[in-house]
Amino acid sequence: MKTDAAIITLDYANSGSAVQIDNGIRETIKGIRVSILAMGLGLARIKANGLYTDLECSSMPAYIDRLCDETKMYRGSVYNWLYIGEAYIKYRNELEQVGFSDNDGPSKLPYLERALELNQKQDVFNSIKNMTLREFISFAKPKDETIIPALNEKPVITERGNNFYIDGNLALVVSKKLGRGTSAYFKKVIRVACSALEAGEVIQPIQLRNMREARRFADAADSLIVKIRRKSHT
Repeated sequence: MKTDAAIITLDYANSGSAVQIDNGIRETIKGIRVSILAMGLGLARIKANGLYTDLECSSMPAYIDRLCDETKMYRGSVYNWLYIGEAYIKYRNELEQVGFSDNDGPSKLPYLERALELNQKQDVFNSIKNMTLREFISFAKPKDETIIPALNEKPVITERGNNFYIDGNLALVVSKKLGRGTSAYFKKVIRVACSALEAGEVIQPIQLRNMREARRFADAADSLIVKIRRKSHT
C-alpha cells in the first residue's frame, strides 16, 4: 500500500495563525493514521511469519506483553493495531479496488469482518471507504443488537478537575475526600466509560479479586476477543 507518509513537525503549535495551526493539526492526524496502519501491518507480519521467536518470545501474546511493558502502551491498543493489519492484508485487493487508503481511516478495519457477516460485500467496501468511523461501527452492528444508548449522536464529554460533563451538563463528580489513589482509579474508569460512550461501544464490568487475577483475566480476554472478532476465519 502506498501511503502519504511525511515528516511532521510541531512548529505549527507555536503559530499565531489559526489557519496554520489547523493545517498542522490535519497533517498530524494524517501522520497518525499512516503510523497506525504501518504498525498494524508490522504486527500482522510478525504474527503470520512467527517472527516473534526471532525476538526471543514464545508466542505473539508474549511478544505483545513485552512490547507493552517496554513502551508503556495499552495492550488493547496494540491488539487493535494487529486486527487492523490482519484485516488489511486479508482484504487488500477489495480495499484497493474501492480506493481505500490510510486517509479513509484504518480504525474502521477491525469492524470489517463483522460488517461482512451482516451485509452485502460490495456495500461493505463502499461503506468503509465513504463512511465515518462512527457510521461504519453502527453499520457493522446487528440491527437488533441492544446497545447502551448515547445521550445524543455525538456527545461532547469534557473533564475539568474532578468533574465530568456531558454536553455541558455536570454528569459525575469524583470526591476529593477519596484520596489520591482512589480518586485516580475512579477517574480512569470514568474516562474509559466516556470513550466507550463517544464511540457507541459497550463496556462489560467484571469484578476481580486482585491484580494477579486481573492480569490472568486480561490475557484470557484478549484471546477471546481475537476469537470473537475473527470467528468467520474458522
